[in-house]
Amino acid sequence: MLYLSRQDIAAAGGDQPELYADVIEEALSLHAGGMYVQPLKPYLRVPGEDGKEGHIADRIIAMPSYIGGELNVSGLKWIGSKHDNPGARGLERASGIIILNDPDTNYPIALMEAALVSSMRTAAITTVGVKYLAKKGWSSLAVIGCGLIAGRQLQSVCKLFPQVKDVHLFDIHTASAHRMVSLLVDQFPGVNWHVEPSAEAAVRCGDVVIPCTVTDQPYIKFEWLRPGAFVSNISIMDLHKEVFLQADKVVVDDWEQSNREKKIIHQLVQQGQFSRDQLHAELGQIVRGDRAGRERDDEIIVLNPMGMALEDIACAYRIYERAQEKGIGLTLPLYE
Repeated sequence: MLYLSRQDIAAAGGDQPELYADVIEEALSLHAGGMYVQPLKPYLRVPGEDGKEGHIADRIIAMPSYIGGELNVSGLKWIGSKHDNPGARGLERASGIIILNDPDTNYPIALMEAALVSSMRTAAITTVGVKYLAKKGWSSLAVIGCGLIAGRQLQSVCKLFPQVKDVHLFDIHTASAHRMVSLLVDQFPGVNWHVEPSAEAAVRCGDVVIPCTVTDQPYIKFEWLRPGAFVSNISIMDLHKEVFLQADKVVVDDWEQSNREKKIIHQLVQQGQFSRDQLHAELGQIVRGDRAGRERDDEIIVLNPMGMALEDIACAYRIYERAQEKGIGLTLPLYE
C-alpha cells in the first residue's frame, strides 16, 4: 500500500490546477453516464457540551465511491472540519485521508493526505463551471472569504483563465483579504486586486462570484448579482433562497447529494418552491453535451456543488498513478 503525504502529492503534480481540471471533467462525464456508485455521504456531528448542535462546518464526512471507465477505482475520503480551527488552534479548518481500493480485490492500494486533494478538486469544480457557464469575455472575479479554500480558488481560476483583470475580495477580517493579496499579487502581475468594504460591494463587481466562507446564514441577495453573473456557490449556505428562485439556471453536481442536510435547496424543496424539474442540469450533463450550458450573455447562473466522493477518488487515483511513475511515496506493509 502506497502512502502519500501532502508533500508527496505536491511532488506528483497534485498542487497544479491543470491536473484537476482534466480529471474533474472526466469524472463528471462518467457521473452523467451513470458509470459510478456513490452512496449518500453520512455526516458525523458531535453535539456540544450543552447538547446543542454545533456550527454547520463542524463535522466529519465519510465519502465512499466507485468510479468506472478508464479510472476503475474505489475509495473513501474521510474528512473532518472545525470552523474555529484556524482562530482557536492555529490549524487548518479541514483535515483528512483518502483510501484507494483495487475494485478487483477490494484491497487498499493507497493511503493519502486528503485536504490538498479536496481543496484543489473544489477549485476545479469552479474552473469547469467557469468554462461552461461564465459569459464570454468575462474579466472580473469576486471572492468572499479569504482563507485557504479561497486561495486555491484564486490560484486555479487566475492560472487557467488569464483574462482575469480584476479581483474583488471581501473578508470580515480585513487583514485576511490584504494577506491574500500579498500572497498572490506577484504570481499574477496582470491582475488588479481590490479589497472591498463589504460582501455586497465585492459581489456587485463580479462577473464570476465565488463565496468561500463557513457561514451558516445566507447573506448574498439576488439584486447584488450583475446581469450575466456566474456564481460558484462552493460554501453552499451563502445565497438567499431568492437567488435560486430568480436565477435563470441552477446547476448542481449531483441532485441527490444537493437535496439534503438542511441546505438551501433542500429547504426550498420541502417548502414546495423548488424541484428537480426546475433544476437546469447536473454539471456532468453539460460537460457531456447532453444539456446546454450558458446560452445568453445576460443569464444569471448558479452552480451549487455539494462535492462528490467520485471527484476526490478520481483525482486521488490520477495522483497515485503519477506517484508510482515517479517513485514517490512510502510503501507500507498491510500485515507486517
